[in-house]
Amino acid sequence: MHKLIIKGGKPLRGEVGISGAKNAALPIMAASVLALGKNTIKRIPELSDVKTMGRLLSSMGIKFAYDNGDVTINSSTINNFEAPYELVKTMRASVLVLGPLMARFGRAKVSLPGGCAIGTRPINLHLMGLKKMGADIELKTGYVIAKATRLRGASIYFDIPTVTGTENLMMAGTLAKGTTTLKNAAMEPEVTDLANCLISMGAKIKGAGESIIEIEGVDELNPINNYEIIPDRIEAGTFMAIAAITGGDLILKGCRTEHLDVITLKLKDAGLVFEDAKSGIRVIGGEKPTATNIKTMPYPGFPTDMQAQFMALMAVAEGTSIIQETIFENRFMHVAELRRLGADISIEGRTATVKGRSGLMGADVMTTDLRASASLVAAALCAEGESAIHNIYHLDRGYEKMDEKLRMIGADVERVND
Repeated sequence: MHKLIIKGGKPLRGEVGISGAKNAALPIMAASVLALGKNTIKRIPELSDVKTMGRLLSSMGIKFAYDNGDVTINSSTINNFEAPYELVKTMRASVLVLGPLMARFGRAKVSLPGGCAIGTRPINLHLMGLKKMGADIELKTGYVIAKATRLRGASIYFDIPTVTGTENLMMAGTLAKGTTTLKNAAMEPEVTDLANCLISMGAKIKGAGESIIEIEGVDELNPINNYEIIPDRIEAGTFMAIAAITGGDLILKGCRTEHLDVITLKLKDAGLVFEDAKSGIRVIGGEKPTATNIKTMPYPGFPTDMQAQFMALMAVAEGTSIIQETIFENRFMHVAELRRLGADISIEGRTATVKGRSGLMGADVMTTDLRASASLVAAALCAEGESAIHNIYHLDRGYEKMDEKLRMIGADVERVND
């Protein structure tokens, strides 16, 4: 187990390369199950979640190899159709093999993911959709056991937009008989990226990125051929918040600004200045941010995955900000740790009131989830003195070599054994 030792108070300057998106990489890796043969995917970040997905695919008999961002997945050797509890419990995205297994093989045994630190995220909408597509589903000893001769197209309405549910059923629909329509579908860029990858494999999909997606089933798909996933908009947003909280000046290389509209809008309201740069976007922090309210919403609203980082910024802003979390019921677990650094935050239900302070002080803090860990890193970078951030395996799940990237832009950060 590792921890980060951070000595804060330094404005960070330089260039940061934005990695491939974790939340695009995982479903696209799962999509390799849909085709017979060798799949190649580019710009896959080196993360613990990616390694977990690789172990899951390998446990199914699939040959998996990772080489400096390039992934090769040979699905010809698949001989097991189970996603076991010991892997699903560590990464909920493991459930994304359910749709591809049902589409190609008509059978799957996948552990129920259960809850997680930020709230319960059931897969009832996934199962509802598969049942409408003709699957026979049984819940037994903590597993989903699903069977079907061949899935058939259906009209499916999601009561609430679900990213993994949209992805799972979109993949299931690619090989189903007839047309599948997903209504109130998730519109996140990662969903669109998966659709574009599936289209490159021969799938017939219309409407990805909109609330209604239509998938016309085909008899077979081709393997993925050197598909390059999109850059990580949440990593980009996190480094924007770091530029703001440290009063820094960063160039973010390789990010897609069209995926960052609402994040940049709110950070502009907080006083951040943005300029176009040849290789990406330049982010300039001021002396002190301005208090700004946010309310998390499904895309294209403000992402719940940026709420914690924005809260850290508001902890040192001028004035009082109101932060409303509408996506997950338990996503304020970072508040207690930010308070240890001196933040003035009060909670009532799903609303946080943040009174900006003149500064924060270094302290020992413990991460509770992926994005909470990023908020603590951001806060420690502006705090006076030294902070120790424990349990950083959460950070490694979603940020590729973050401590190395921070050192390259002038941060005093050391990874040590805890």
